[in-house]
Amino acid sequence: MVISSRLPGRLRNLNKSRWIIKIYTGTGDHGKTSLFSGERVSKADKRLEACGDVDELNAVLGALAASLNDEDPKVAREIQEIQSTLFHVGSFFATTPGSGLTDSLKPIEDEPIKSIETAIDRMDALLPPLTGFILPAGHASATWAHIARTVCRRAERHAVSLLDDDAEEERSAACRRLLVYMNRLSDYLFVLSRYCNRIMGVQEIPWKR
Repeated sequence: MVISSRLPGRLRNLNKSRWIIKIYTGTGDHGKTSLFSGERVSKADKRLEACGDVDELNAVLGALAASLNDEDPKVAREIQEIQSTLFHVGSFFATTPGSGLTDSLKPIEDEPIKSIETAIDRMDALLPPLTGFILPAGHASATWAHIARTVCRRAERHAVSLLDDDAEEERSAACRRLLVYMNRLSDYLFVLSRYCNRIMGVQEIPWKR
């Protein structure tokens, strides 16, 4: 789960200016944990499912960035920005709609979405036109991008399922932008996989029927 959803039981105030995060508390030993908004829920709860997907995606993005070997510092910075944004995404998933903590969450604004779209256009302009399906293969960085894309799609599906359970009046514009962000991110990761193969000098493998 993203760390933001574990803060309530893990933060200890030391002196008003310093905080530490205790790694183990024992409070989750019986299959329950706390949402960011404080409720105790099963670790199989839909909110935890969505949070886990986002956490997994963030970890895969870390592996992707490490596999680039400084080949493209701009992409590495983009990935770090995305990782930071995903912490905010996870915080939304870990907060029950209508909770008093909702207003304290940082919403996903239009800028991160536009930033991803700009990156997609930049990379796509350097790639040959796509005329058919390609195998998720190639350089290690490209395969990590494909894995990240599939995890992102799973996170998006679970997010849709989660938001479908919320009352329509509880769906904020920020929540709707979360879905747009996740959808655009998966597109970015697909284009990034092709771009990684290009900068690494690896040929794409077309699907043969």
